[in-house]
Amino acid sequence: MAKKPLSAWPWENLGSFKYVMYGPLAANVMYSWIYEDSYKHPWCVHILIICALRGFMHQLWNSYNNMLFLGNCRIKQQGVEFKQIDNEWDWDNFILLQGLLATMACLMFPSMGDELPIWNTKGFITLMLLHVMVSEPLYYWMHRFFHGRYLFTHYHSLHHSSSVPHPFTAGHATFLEHLILSMVIGIPIMGSILMGSGSTSMIYGYVLGFDFMRCMGHSNVEVIHGAIFNKLPFLRYLIYTPTYHSLHHSDMGTNFCLFMPLFDAMWNTLNSNSWQLHNKITSNSGENDRVPDFVFLVHILDVMSAMHNPLVNRSFASIPFSTRIFLLPFWPASLMVLLMMWAWCKTFLFTFYNLRGRLYQLWVVPRFGFQYFLPFAADGINKHIEEAILKADRMGVKVISLAALNKNEALNGGGTLFVNKHPQLKVRVCHGNTLTAAVIVNEIPKDVKEVFLTGSTSKLGRAIALYLCRRRVRVLMLTLSTERFQKIHKEAPADTQNYLVHVTKYQAAQNCKTWIVGKWITPWDQSWAPSGTQFHQFVVPPILASRRDCTYGDLAAMRLPEDVEGLGICEYKLERGVVHACHAGGVVHQLEGWTHHEIGPIDVDRIDLVWEAALKHGFRPVFQP
Repeated sequence: MAKKPLSAWPWENLGSFKYVMYGPLAANVMYSWIYEDSYKHPWCVHILIICALRGFMHQLWNSYNNMLFLGNCRIKQQGVEFKQIDNEWDWDNFILLQGLLATMACLMFPSMGDELPIWNTKGFITLMLLHVMVSEPLYYWMHRFFHGRYLFTHYHSLHHSSSVPHPFTAGHATFLEHLILSMVIGIPIMGSILMGSGSTSMIYGYVLGFDFMRCMGHSNVEVIHGAIFNKLPFLRYLIYTPTYHSLHHSDMGTNFCLFMPLFDAMWNTLNSNSWQLHNKITSNSGENDRVPDFVFLVHILDVMSAMHNPLVNRSFASIPFSTRIFLLPFWPASLMVLLMMWAWCKTFLFTFYNLRGRLYQLWVVPRFGFQYFLPFAADGINKHIEEAILKADRMGVKVISLAALNKNEALNGGGTLFVNKHPQLKVRVCHGNTLTAAVIVNEIPKDVKEVFLTGSTSKLGRAIALYLCRRRVRVLMLTLSTERFQKIHKEAPADTQNYLVHVTKYQAAQNCKTWIVGKWITPWDQSWAPSGTQFHQFVVPPILASRRDCTYGDLAAMRLPEDVEGLGICEYKLERGVVHACHAGGVVHQLEGWTHHEIGPIDVDRIDLVWEAALKHGFRPVFQP
C-alpha cells in the first residue's frame, strides 16, 4: 500500500546522516565562538542545547523504565521485543523536526530569538493559560480525529503498533502527527513571546516539561502513587498517569487527553476503569510479581561491554556488541558506575523474557571479568553467587544456571561448593556445560578424523576429548601436565584410548585443520594452524581472529525457540535470538523437569541426551557443519 502524504519522514532514508542537519547551527556557533567577541545569534546555541537536553530526557526515562531491579509498578508485564525496538529506532525524529522549525521561526523573526530576557513571571502565567485553554483542547480534538478510520489506518496506527509502552513510543509517529504536535507545543511559546512576556527560561522549562510529561505518560512504570489522588482527588483531573494513558492504547475510544484528564471528563471519553486500575497497580506493587521458572546468573565482562545494555542505550543493546566510537566518551562514566556497583551493589535483575508461559530472568553479579582471576576477590564473588542461589530457592525458582566465570572450576567447582554447602536446596543449580559440549562436538563435521584441543584438561576439554575419541576421532590434547592427561586417558574406553594423543606444543597441530580452543591463544599461536583451519572455541573472552585464511566460530550458542516472547537484547556478540549454550542448557534443564543438579564434571554419557532434548524443545544450532 502506497504511503499517504506526510506519513513518511523526509529524511527517513538518511539513517544516522540525518544528524548532519544540525550542522549549520553547530557551524554558526563555532564561527561565533572562534571569530567573534559574542554570539551573534544566541538562539543557535539554545536550540542545540534544548535538542540535546530533550534527547537526554528521553534517555533518562528509558533507563528508569528498564530498571527492573527497583521493583517498580509495571503496567504491562511483557518485554519490549526486537520488532518494536526497530520500529521505534528513529524515535528522535521529532526533536530534529522541531529544532528545524525553531530555526525557521528565529530566522523569520530575528528579534524573537535574540532579545528575550532570562526570566519573566508574566510569561509563565501566559504560557500556562495558553496551554490549558488552547493546546490541551486542540490536542484532544486532533487526537480524536486521528482515531477516525482513514486517519487512524494511514497515520495514527503507527503509534499504536507498539505493544508495550515505552518513553520512546512517545516519539514514534508519522511526520504529519508531529507537525501538528509541533503546533500544539509552539502555540503557548509563540503566544507568550508575541505578547511581550516570553523568556529563555520559559522556553526551556516548557519544552523540557512537555517532554517529561510525554515520557512519563508512555512509560510502562507507574510513578504516581494512588494515595496521592485519594487524598487530593482533584489532581486526577489535572495530570494524567502512565496507567491512564495505557488504557488509551488498550481501549482506543477513551482517554484522548494530552496531559489533563479534565478534557476527557468534559467530553465524556474518560475510561471508567482509570482510577481503579491505577489504585490496583500502585497498591499491589511487588506483591503479585511472578516467580521466574529459570534464572541465568551472568556477570559483567568489561567496562565497554557494560554499556551494551538497555539501561544505557536500548537500540545498541538490541544488536550484537561491538566497540563503537560514540561510546568512548562515556567510558569514564561507565567505569565510575561499575566501581560504585563493585562497592555497594548486590546481584540484581537485569532483563527477562517468556517462553511457553514460563518466565525466564537474567540476574547480574556486579563484578568484572578480570576480578574472577584475583585471589582476594574469590570469597566476595562466591558470596554474591551463593546469595543469588539462596534467593532463587526462597522464591521458588526451579533452575538457576551459572554463566561463564560464575561456574569457574577454581572458583567454586562449577557450582559444587554451593550444593555441598546447602544440600537442602530445592532450586536446581546448573552449569549448562553439558549442552555447551554437545554444541561443540556437533559443530565438528562427521568426516573429521583429527582435532587439536587446547584447554584439554578443563571440564569442557575433558568431556569433548572423551566424546570425540568414542567417535574414533584422533584428539591432539595440548597440555603440559602429563598427570592430568593420564587421568583423562584412563577414563576413555580401552579400545579408544589410542585416539587421545598428548602434545605439548602448537607445532604438533600444523597439519590439523580443526582446532577447538578452550584456552586463550595468541595470534602467534594461531600462526601454526594450516590455511583453511576452522577454529571452534569455548574460551572467554573469545580469541582474536588474526588469520584471514581461516574461519572462526563464535562461542558455543544455540538459537532460542521461535515462540520466545519479550526478547529485546543480544547476548554480547551473539546475533538476535541466540544465547550462549550454557544459558540454553539451563532452559532445557527446566523444560525437561530434570531434578538433578548439573554441577561438577560433565557426564559424557548425557551429551547426546541433552542435545536431543534441546532440539526437541525447538532450540536450533547456529553453526551448521
